[in-house]
Amino acid sequence: MKKIEIYDPSMCCSTGACGADVDPKLIQFASDLAWLKQQGVSVERFNLAQQPAAFATNPVVSEALKTQGNESLPLVLVDGAIATRSIYPNREQLVVLAGVTEDSAECCGEADKADCCGGEESSCCCG
Repeated sequence: MKKIEIYDPSMCCSTGACGADVDPKLIQFASDLAWLKQQGVSVERFNLAQQPAAFATNPVVSEALKTQGNESLPLVLVDGAIATRSIYPNREQLVVLAGVTEDSAECCGEADKADCCGGEESSCCCG
């Protein structure tokens, strides 16, 4: 499974979904990341205001900030390589980046996993 890291610009809280003027895109993005975690994807999120060391110690992120400044944020890394910059990917884009499918992911959320994937529990999403 892929590892996704998000390097956010400075925000008031870890998700940016706080304060009086909340951006609905950030709320949706936080929800999409939670969904990815439920599918077994490793997701880590870093906020420049709260975790500056994570930005400084990651050479890929540090270089992006050095060459492009804060305009490169948010950075989304997949397995250590920059996948997107300056945007929050939507769920469809995250599905592709994470290498999961929405259909199989929905199936894997079912209580009776034998009913998904044509009864072939170990051969698809449920393995």
